[in-house]
Amino acid sequence: MRGAAAGLSMLALAACSMPPPRAEAPTRAVAAPASLPPVKVFTARKPSPPQRSNADIARDFLDLHFALEGGSTLPQFTRFEEPITLRVTGDPAPNFTRDLNGLLARLQGEAGIDIRQVSGGAANITIESVSRAEIRRALPKAACFVVPNVSSLAEFRRNRRAPRTNWSLLRNRQQLAVFIPNDVSPQEVRDCLHEELAQAIGPLNDLYRLPDSIFNDDNIHAVLTGFDMLILRAGYAPELRTGMSRSEVAARLPAILARLNPAGERIPAQWLAETPRAWVTALEQALGPQSSLKERLRAANRAAEIARDLGWQDHRRALSHYTLGRMLHVREPELAQKHFRTAENYLAGLPATSMHMAKLAVQLSAYDIAHGRGAAALARLLPAAQSAAAHENAALLSTLLMLQAEALELEHRNAEARRVRLDSLGWARYGFGPDWIVEARLEEIAALRPSAP
Repeated sequence: MRGAAAGLSMLALAACSMPPPRAEAPTRAVAAPASLPPVKVFTARKPSPPQRSNADIARDFLDLHFALEGGSTLPQFTRFEEPITLRVTGDPAPNFTRDLNGLLARLQGEAGIDIRQVSGGAANITIESVSRAEIRRALPKAACFVVPNVSSLAEFRRNRRAPRTNWSLLRNRQQLAVFIPNDVSPQEVRDCLHEELAQAIGPLNDLYRLPDSIFNDDNIHAVLTGFDMLILRAGYAPELRTGMSRSEVAARLPAILARLNPAGERIPAQWLAETPRAWVTALEQALGPQSSLKERLRAANRAAEIARDLGWQDHRRALSHYTLGRMLHVREPELAQKHFRTAENYLAGLPATSMHMAKLAVQLSAYDIAHGRGAAALARLLPAAQSAAAHENAALLSTLLMLQAEALELEHRNAEARRVRLDSLGWARYGFGPDWIVEARLEEIAALRPSAP
């Protein structure tokens, strides 16, 4: 289930620690085109293969397939045992069909899954496109979700507390429903589609220890990665079948992964420590809207302390500091920057963390721009934008490009700045949706730039 706060969820950039106050707000942001350019979309997808040991991936596969997000274990492996049919109902968003076709092509080509869309009648998977409000009425904290053994939102409501919709009681996969909003940005629709359809046909768990996967509640990745496609392909290997126990699957995985991912045989295992429930609880409380800011800050500090006490040196410790930085940027901007730099230090040199670095680049480069350091900002923004494009995150890409335009103007490269800013708008329309949100983002980023002396 994708959380309601999923997606980019940027902080208010203009508050990223202000330089000395100025007399008036900038007005250049109103120079955005009267008619925004067409929506941009990603085309050729070239996912990077996982850069991790097959021994680590086998452990990840087992933990993804034999547990649920809440921590309960599953007694047996499940998957679809016949070719999968899929139908779409409701009122899909404008870009939905294109993104669905692209995802189905990837599942067929990269994961080797026999899945096809049907135009009518019964299907194994029903994707129902409904309003965000309808989804919230069904599950208040969800942006989108998937449920077993139903084919509509109305059927789910009638059977919400019935055993048939309980994932922990699922013993085979025959019928599932995915509920996707149709009145949010194109990117949020697509992100929901990737995550929920992947869980409908694949693993049900999420793991914070995975740096390179959509099966992670940190929402770093927007679309299925090379690692995710390997997990799905392994899940539909002929050596496996529904009903197998964890030990039976574990016995077959080494040969399966050696065949599907031979490069992983030559990479040493890292064996990241398990993520304790106390850290997950603290992080989720820090990010959740239900608590006061004081309580959320206390929870964020608790998550950072747990990560420190456990001696973590990976992306999870970086996430602890990133979360603190985002919460402190208004009240204590200098302290927030220290947390962002600490997160950057933990990520430096780690494989599969380019998207983590790209999101950090937003915070760090915004601070540089606010203090007139255009060259320093550009040094972060150029590689970050490449990562955002490679991972098909249009909202992040557009924000990075808007920041890049500001940094270019600080360096008196005005023609380049105009070109980059215009390029950002098409991506912003896909990533953020309505034009007024795009224009508001432009104004927010323009407000970072210090006034001329």
